[in-house]
Amino acid sequence: MDLRILGMDTPFFNTLQHMMDANDHEADKSFNAPTSTYVRDAKAMASTPADVKEYPSSYAFIIDMPGLKSGDIKVQVEDDNVLVISGERKRGEDKEGAKYVRMERRVGKFMRKFVLPENANTDAISAVCQDGVLTVCVEKLPPPEPKKPKTIEVKVA
Repeated sequence: MDLRILGMDTPFFNTLQHMMDANDHEADKSFNAPTSTYVRDAKAMASTPADVKEYPSSYAFIIDMPGLKSGDIKVQVEDDNVLVISGERKRGEDKEGAKYVRMERRVGKFMRKFVLPENANTDAISAVCQDGVLTVCVEKLPPPEPKKPKTIEVKVA
């Protein structure tokens, strides 16, 4: 609200008006800004490429994980149908006197989320990391059997 309309055009009220406008702008800015957790997760997901293959009886999620140990990788299922692959790649130990001339390999947290299809069997998931490649296999549920027609006996009265 503009206080000049009410005849309150003094330095005090002008300062008060400016403060009220600034607070409204800051509130809008902070309300619409993404959280730091969201930004971190978005960066981690964008930097973790994956291949997804569908086989007749399963799905395979393939992600390069060079130099990582099994303890550095976490595979989970959230909300009964979201496969989450996450972890952290740490910088290797530096020998004394060594310095980086160039550093291109990514370090830090990584994460990917995949919404699983309805026929994914979340009770039959396996994960193997071999030669720096993580392969997560999700078995498919067997297709539902077609319903047989139900015969109703007709009684004669």
